[in-house]
Amino acid sequence: MNTDTVLFDLDGTLLDTAPDLAFALNQVLIEQQREPLPFEKIRPWVSHGGKTMIRKSFNLIEPETDIDFIHKRFLAIYSSHIADNSDFFPNMEIVLDNLESKGLKWGIVTNKPAWLTEPLLQKLNLIDRSACYVSGDTLPQNKPHPAPLLHACKLLDTTPESCIYVGDAKRDIEAGQRAGMQTLIAAYGYLGNDDEPTLWGADGILQKPMDLLAWV
Repeated sequence: MNTDTVLFDLDGTLLDTAPDLAFALNQVLIEQQREPLPFEKIRPWVSHGGKTMIRKSFNLIEPETDIDFIHKRFLAIYSSHIADNSDFFPNMEIVLDNLESKGLKWGIVTNKPAWLTEPLLQKLNLIDRSACYVSGDTLPQNKPHPAPLLHACKLLDTTPESCIYVGDAKRDIEAGQRAGMQTLIAAYGYLGNDDEPTLWGADGILQKPMDLLAWV
């Protein structure tokens, strides 16, 4: 079937949010009498969520270690600086213009909770521009479960077979595959040295946002 919809992961795919997330993490480290970390070290952790960022920065190996207080403080700082330095990846706005000019729908499916997703999209004027957005707490399930992607299809009155899902994490590709969509890896996103995207089974790998245009 012909593609009529492109769905994007948010952090590390549609938007470069790492600068503001790294700022929040370093503020927490400073408050806890720890040395701040270089941005290059933090960047690959961003797509794995705030708790993973905290565990890695504090060298917490045991998953049951209580980090709730630190996590809440991290989110409080981040929410106050949510779009200070976050922006589109280079040429992503051109990609969106191109999709819109072709009459294609585009939307967002993220694991970021709505209370953070919505202000970020609002500040970057994407609330009304995107055809839909599905946050991490819109449904009981989140990625790698396919339910959020299937929910986006229902909102847009389309089928999974007509959709491409673009993401920069393995769980994005798994969710897209389980939903029955074409999947593309945003290699320009927050992949780390340990990631092996060629083994994820995606339909393609985008080295830069403009590469998406060859798929639509």
